Amino acid sequence: MSIVVKLDVMLAQRKARSKDLAAYVGITEANLSLLKQGKVKGVRFDTLLKICEFLDCQPGDLLVHEAEGGRQAL
Repeated sequence: MSIVVKLDVMLAQRKARSKDLAAYVGITEANLSLLKQGKVKGVRFDTLLKICEFLDCQPGDLLVHEAEGGRQAL
């Protein structure tokens, strides 16, 4: 089981740029890229809050729990 980050999907849906999101949140574009790729071990709640504010979404829109084989867990 794993947590999949769907940040790139939400950025595309909102027609937002990573550069603008990184500036709003106050993180580097490199760190945002690592987050988008799911290569981080954690994310601070205040960072998640700012991402959700910028994209007008909920944390569950960005983070999905998937079972083995790519199935979304219930």
